[in-house]
Amino acid sequence: MCLLFIKFSFGGKEMDKVLLGIDNFVLNYLHLVKGKRVGLITNPAGINSETKTTAALLLAHPDVHVVALYGPEHGVRGDAQAGAHVPYYYDDHYKVPVFSLYGENMAIPKGMLKNIDKYMRSFDTKDEQKRLDSNKVQDIDVLIIDLQDIGTRIYTYVATMAYAMETCAKAGIPVIILDRPNPINGLDMEGPVLEYPKYSSFVGVYSIPVRHGMTIGELALLFNGEFQKKPVELKIIPMKNWSRDMWFDGTGVPWVMPSPNMPTIDTATVYPGMVYIEGTNMSEGRGTTRPFELFGAPWIDGFVLTKELNNLGLKGIVFREAWFTPTFSKYKGKRCGGSQLHIIDRNEYRSFSTFLSIISKIKEIYPDKLKFHPSYFDKIAGNNLIRKMLQQKNKVEEIDKSYKADLIKFAKLRSKYLLYKKVDSSQK
Repeated sequence: MCLLFIKFSFGGKEMDKVLLGIDNFVLNYLHLVKGKRVGLITNPAGINSETKTTAALLLAHPDVHVVALYGPEHGVRGDAQAGAHVPYYYDDHYKVPVFSLYGENMAIPKGMLKNIDKYMRSFDTKDEQKRLDSNKVQDIDVLIIDLQDIGTRIYTYVATMAYAMETCAKAGIPVIILDRPNPINGLDMEGPVLEYPKYSSFVGVYSIPVRHGMTIGELALLFNGEFQKKPVELKIIPMKNWSRDMWFDGTGVPWVMPSPNMPTIDTATVYPGMVYIEGTNMSEGRGTTRPFELFGAPWIDGFVLTKELNNLGLKGIVFREAWFTPTFSKYKGKRCGGSQLHIIDRNEYRSFSTFLSIISKIKEIYPDKLKFHPSYFDKIAGNNLIRKMLQQKNKVEEIDKSYKADLIKFAKLRSKYLLYKKVDSSQK
């Protein structure tokens, strides 16, 4: 395989294209798997810098013997919607068995499709049948993980990685992580740190903040060093030319949807805050082409809400009145009024604080309409304090202040696990 070190222009500067962990692995680390049976956890966003999938590359490589594929939520093909199960199957194209790490053997309950949101909230907070079964790794010698995280604690791929590391540690199987960029940069951190183990779930396993500012490889090092009961033999294959201040569109690598409701880098940017709308009776825009940027409900007047939100003068964003009819998920087939959030300066924008402002304003305008799903909201918040303060109408500044000490403590903890520095592009 030929890898080109391509220069590209970003913001008027010529830059080196980021070489991903998979690129570096093929160039320099194949000796780690020589003569070994390999298991691979990946999905369509697992690509190299030339957009070839990691699965296709390793399965075709003469020096790599892949014997099984494992899929996170949404499957190896990435075509399953949130909450959908992908059963075991034999892949006729790749000629290997494919195991799901998202409830593969769990029977779908009666009536699930009629109330998919309630079911998803319940299922996503549990870890039943989402752990890598020891029987599924007994015929491999090493496990490779290549998943694109999105920089937010509330994303199931991180839990899939953590559980796989746990299983491999017990089985004595080494784990190799092919590192990838944090798409919303590796500097900024936001939101409360999860209270472990009380609020641990599949949508938030360990004590990290909502926006953690780490790569998936760095998270693996943190988990292995601080939280795993038995550390696994772990090797991180680093990227080249990536620095902490980079956003994904500065890498020169095409964006491939990590999951069906993460279509763009804009979606990933707003997600750390707007995902919390899932814990309310408002639509977070699932079932539209702009999930998490659109939000609303049938009982909201988009003109009224948008005017009030813009009057807040929040940094880095403007709101535009919007109406939408979800094709699935909450309020399927019902016309919702609300807003679309437009980012005008992503470095000024703070997603979690913005969410707090949005909810506080909606509660002020529609005090009898806005409802929380308490258990689910608290799981993704990582505590019950955020919800209680919102319900008690505390000021946004007071809520933000409530988690600052924990965020500072986490920043110190994570520092010893960081693999990359902030480097000016002109100095690379």
